[in-house]
Amino acid sequence: MLRNEFEIAKAAKVLTEELLALKPGEIFVITADTLSNERIVNATAAAAHALGAKPMVIWTATPEGPGPMVDGFLPSAAIKAALEKADAWVEYNFQYILYSDICISSFKTNKKLRELVLPCMDEDVFVRMFAKTDFPALKDFMEAVTRKTEAAKEIRLTSKLGMDVTFKNVSGWPICCDTGHAFTPGIHQLAGQIGWEPDFDSVNGMIVFDGSLVPQIGVCDEPVKVHMQDGVIVKIEGGSAARSWESFLKGFNDPQMFRVSHVCYGFHPAAKLAGFLGEDERVWGCTQWGFGSIGPCPKYPDGKPAASHTDGVSLNTTVWLDGAKITEDGQVVDPELKALAAKLGK
Repeated sequence: MLRNEFEIAKAAKVLTEELLALKPGEIFVITADTLSNERIVNATAAAAHALGAKPMVIWTATPEGPGPMVDGFLPSAAIKAALEKADAWVEYNFQYILYSDICISSFKTNKKLRELVLPCMDEDVFVRMFAKTDFPALKDFMEAVTRKTEAAKEIRLTSKLGMDVTFKNVSGWPICCDTGHAFTPGIHQLAGQIGWEPDFDSVNGMIVFDGSLVPQIGVCDEPVKVHMQDGVIVKIEGGSAARSWESFLKGFNDPQMFRVSHVCYGFHPAAKLAGFLGEDERVWGCTQWGFGSIGPCPKYPDGKPAASHTDGVSLNTTVWLDGAKITEDGQVVDPELKALAAKLGK
């Protein structure tokens, strides 16, 4: 018997039945590349088949980078043709398709498509974050945090490492609360993250990434200090990771790669820092910033997408909403949220 066989099967059942709510007859597409985990892919397809859905697995070679970088490499027309007829889609690609033309075009054409984005998924993460998670309790906590964030006009993020960055929310712009459930059309992410596009030009101060820079660097060997002015990176300080990341950004010769694309909170009780996209961004009490390409958004900075995308994680963040703290050094301090977090063991 293969290691974790029972646990992987349970996680796949939770994903397909509880989170995607697949129905008999639904067309279910799974995309994966040569760095994706074959056991997870096959278990997910088997679970979907057992529910009476019609799974289809698309395997491709692995591109050099994520987002728009996949468009000239993958058989884009064929993948889009499949997605335009699908009811549901799980993305297990190591180099994610999210932010690419494949993704954006498919959702423009197929208004019923619902996607769960799960890049870089390995067996340990799959079991911990699906088979061993209390999704109803996590949903209650996440939705409460989202309500408080939606009501805030100005947000400040600080840390003991010197991070101090402020920005404003834009009234009416959506905040994505990832509870893991993908019942409705659109793009859904792994549970445990709340993300949104801020007022881009209002982002000022210093962000300190001491968790990871994914997928380009992985876990940071030392803090990377990113100085922001009006939503644009103006200076990067640190060691080898900082130099490598700055070189990556400059390599595209695209000013958009130095602009903020989103900000997020991480709140999954089982997430660990491992240098992998998805899980790192959900470590309890972290915050995360994206740069470069943006998903569906009311407004693109400078009116156009970027050449690629990158994400950085800041651990143990203190979050201030209009001057009131909801977390301190990564731990929940707001009384209402603290009671809900206790149900998750936090």
